[in-house]
Amino acid sequence: MKRLLKWLLGLFLVLVVGIGLLFVHVWYFKPAKLDWFYARVFAKFAVANPEMLSSMRVLPDWLDFYSDDLADASPAEEERQFQQTKSDHDMLLTYDRGGLDAQGKLSYDVLEYFLRLQVEGDKFRGYSFPVNQLFGVQSSLPDFLAQQHQVTNKGEAEDYIKRLNKFPQKFDQVMEGLRLYEGKGIVPPRFTVDKVITQMQGFAGTAPNENTLYVTFKAKLEKIPADKMDAATREDLLKRVEQTIKDTVYPAYAKLIAHEEALRAKADGNYGAWHLPDGEAYYAWCIRSHTTTEMTAAQIHDIGLAEVARISGEMDAILRSRDMTEGTIGDRVRTLTASPDQLFPNTPEGKKQLLAHFQAIIDDIDGKLGPAFDVRPKLGVKVEAVPEFSQATAPGAYYQPGAFDGSRPGIFYANLRNVAEMPRFTMRTLAYHEAIPGHHFQIAIQQELQGVPFFRRVLPFTAYSEGWALYTERLAWELGFQNDPLDNLGRLRDEMMRAVRLVVDTGIHSKKWTREQAIQYMLDNTGMVETDVVAEIERYFVMPGQALGYKVGMIKILELREKAKKELGDKFDIRQFHNVVLTSGALPMVLLERQVDEWIAKSKGA
Repeated sequence: MKRLLKWLLGLFLVLVVGIGLLFVHVWYFKPAKLDWFYARVFAKFAVANPEMLSSMRVLPDWLDFYSDDLADASPAEEERQFQQTKSDHDMLLTYDRGGLDAQGKLSYDVLEYFLRLQVEGDKFRGYSFPVNQLFGVQSSLPDFLAQQHQVTNKGEAEDYIKRLNKFPQKFDQVMEGLRLYEGKGIVPPRFTVDKVITQMQGFAGTAPNENTLYVTFKAKLEKIPADKMDAATREDLLKRVEQTIKDTVYPAYAKLIAHEEALRAKADGNYGAWHLPDGEAYYAWCIRSHTTTEMTAAQIHDIGLAEVARISGEMDAILRSRDMTEGTIGDRVRTLTASPDQLFPNTPEGKKQLLAHFQAIIDDIDGKLGPAFDVRPKLGVKVEAVPEFSQATAPGAYYQPGAFDGSRPGIFYANLRNVAEMPRFTMRTLAYHEAIPGHHFQIAIQQELQGVPFFRRVLPFTAYSEGWALYTERLAWELGFQNDPLDNLGRLRDEMMRAVRLVVDTGIHSKKWTREQAIQYMLDNTGMVETDVVAEIERYFVMPGQALGYKVGMIKILELREKAKKELGDKFDIRQFHNVVLTSGALPMVLLERQVDEWIAKSKGA
C-alpha cells in the first residue's frame, strides 16, 4: 500500500509540474499550438479587465478572482497593453497560416485584422476623450455597478463595496492620463466639458441613499431570499454602501469636477478631429477602423448626399399621400411626430406603456421569423429604460449583451428623457434594430458559437454589427412587418438618420462643419426632435467615424445579398444567406465578402 501511495504521489507531482511547465510555456513563450496562442491573447486581456469579466460572466464562480477589482486606467497600463497587443500581433505573424483549414484561416485573419488596427491606432492614444458626455468613466463606472455587478449573496455585496472604495483610485488614474493628453493638445470640445460637469454635479448632488449606486444595490439585496440573508446583514450592508458613497465616491467626483472646471479655459471651441494634432490621419484611421474599408472621407460624404436625396424622395411620397406638402422633410415629419395619437403620455404610467409596447413588438416578430431564419439565439431579450442620471446625454436607445452563463438576458435600453423622441410610428424600426432580429440576434448568436476560438465570440466590428442591425430594419419591411405607410415612414426616417450621419460625421471631422451646422442639417432632413438631434451630433464629436459603420455596413450586406441572388437564382435561400452572415461572428467587411463568395461558389456546385 505504501508503495502504491508513493507511486500515486509521485505521479501527482509529475502532473503538477507538467501543468506548471505547460502554463509557463504558453504564458511567457510562443505556444506550440495556435489555439493555445489564441487562448492566451484573450486570457491576458481578460485578466487585466475585471469589469469585462463581471459583465461577460464566462468563468465559473470558483474562479472569481476579479469581482472586487476595477481595471487599471493609468497611462502606464495603457502602454503595457499596447506593448502586449503589438507583441501578440508580431507573434501571430510567425505562425504558418498556409497549413490551416478554412475556419482556421478565418480565425487567423480576423485576429490579425483586429490586432493590426489596434497597433496602427495607438499613435492616437487619448483622442477618444476618456471623460466625455457619452461613455466617460463618470457615467460608465456607475452604470456598470448598477446594471452588471451581480449581487446574489453577501460575498458579492462585499465585492460591490470594495469596488465603490476603488472609485478614487480609478478616477486618479484617469486624471493622470487626462493631464498627459491635455499637455499634447488633446482637448475635448467645449460642450463636452460643460455637459460632463453638469452630469457629475447631478450625480453627486443627490443624497447618498437616493443615488443610483445605492438604489440599485438595495433592489438587488431585496431579491435575495430571506433564508439566504437576514435583515440585520442587509441593513448593515446598506449603511456601509451609503457611507461609502458619501465618504469615498462623492469626493472622487469632486476631484474630477474640479479638473474639468479647470479644463474649460483650454476647451475654447467645438471642433472635430481635424483640430487635434495630426487630426487628418486620426480621422482616416477612425474611418478604417469603424467601416473596415479603405474608403475616404470624401467618398463617404458623397455617398451620404446621394442616399439623403434618394430617401428624401421616398419619405416625401408618403408625406404627400397624407396631404403634408409644406416645409422640409424634417419639418413635416416633426409635425407628424407631435400628433397626440403618436405619443404616449409623458407620465410614469405612459412611459411604462411605451416600454410594454416595445416588448410587444419584439415578441410579435420573434414568433414570425421562420421563413427568414433557421439559426436563432437561445438567450432572451427584454426592454428597460435608460437609467435616469445618464438619460440627458445617452443615445435614444442601445443594446447591452446578455451574460455568457445565461444569468442576464440581452437588454434593449430605451431612453425616456422625452417621449416625443419615441413616436409610435418609429418604434417598430427601433425595436427591430436594437433587439430582434438586429443586435440581439447578431450578438447572442455570436456569443453562442461553438468550435471557434473564444475571441471569435466577442470581437466587435462596427460596420458588421451596426450594418447588420440597419439591414434588419429593411428586412423587417421586406417581410411585411411595416406594411402601414407610417411604420414605413418610421423605417425611412431612421435610414435617413444613418444616411445623414455619413454627411455630418465627415462634415464635422473632415470639412470643418460647426456643431450648429451639423445639427441644422440633421433637423432639416430627418424629422427627429431637437433634443435627440443634439445628443446625436454631440455623440459624433466624441466618436469620430463610428456613425459611418451603419450605412456602410448595410450597403455592403445588401450588395452581397443581391450578388448571391443573381448568381444562385432559384438556389438562393435567404435563411442560408443569413446563416453565412451570422454564424462566423463579427467580421471585417472584406472577410464577410470572402465568406459569402465561398458560399456562393459552394452552392453553385451543390
